[in-house]
Amino acid sequence: MTDETMTLGEALTVRADLQARLGELRGRLLAVAKVQEGESPAEQPDVLLAEFEQTAERLRTLIARINRTNLTVETADGESLTAALARRDVLAVRHKVHRELAAAASEQSERYSLREIKMTATVDVAQLRHTVDELARDRRELDVALQAANWANSLAQ
Repeated sequence: MTDETMTLGEALTVRADLQARLGELRGRLLAVAKVQEGESPAEQPDVLLAEFEQTAERLRTLIARINRTNLTVETADGESLTAALARRDVLAVRHKVHRELAAAASEQSERYSLREIKMTATVDVAQLRHTVDELARDRRELDVALQAANWANSLAQ
């Protein structure tokens, strides 16, 4: 797989690898930033820093190409990948909040006597859980459409 013939799906995998590599290089750089006087570092910081900068530039270039591709490629439904990714992000936030609200409203508080304050839900938990299920289904279906587009399209230059 060369950069010229890479699919969007492959590019996303390479992006994740480059991000992980940058994290690894960061850790190694921080580990050799200081040494005891008279000692030598286990690795040369200037060599590590050069590799870090080279990897960061590769990542920058790849992300720009991924973003250009996302603007031009569409899902089978005709939605641009950029719009579909934005929709996925919002679906994730909505799913999380609805799920957390349903969980908070359905918590049973312990009452040891009738004199203690009784807490009641202010929302329809059953309806919230139904919405949570619908949002999860929508997110799964969108993820499938995104994956199909990712592997069916080449990365833009």
